[in-house]
Amino acid sequence: MLAEAPHVLIALEQSALGAAIRQSTWAYPAANVGHIVSLTLFAGGVAAMDARLLGAFAAAPAASIVRPARRVAMLGLLMMLATGWVLFTAEASHVAMNPVFQIKAALIALGLANALLVARTLDAVLDDTQAFEPLPARVRLAAALSLAIWLSVAACGRLIAYF
Repeated sequence: MLAEAPHVLIALEQSALGAAIRQSTWAYPAANVGHIVSLTLFAGGVAAMDARLLGAFAAAPAASIVRPARRVAMLGLLMMLATGWVLFTAEASHVAMNPVFQIKAALIALGLANALLVARTLDAVLDDTQAFEPLPARVRLAAALSLAIWLSVAACGRLIAYF
């Protein structure tokens, strides 16, 4: 726990929930494993979706790959948020003050903003795109950004322990 951490984070960490997570034999390790499993679901969904948006799997209509992959990615993201909250609660003051975690949080916000901006027009584009037809440049750019952002988020997640 760091003295310069905001009081709300210190309170979260010192809460009954934070103490229970730290004192439990299984809560923190289970959340950690759940976070990795969730990351796998999320990364697989994002990779399949963005790969198709970039032109891979062109023989299949984009919608037939992107829509199911988006559902898998959203499930993985929700699971990561839940398990990440457990991990964060156990060490909130320390983790929040970590510069790598701060970069990770900013990248997550950027990744979500990118996804939300693309989602506004993506369904119409998917409905109008046939197999072997390239998607608009703005969609391909958003997919490339998505891959770069989410890979960076995963890298930051692993690097938090070293800083």
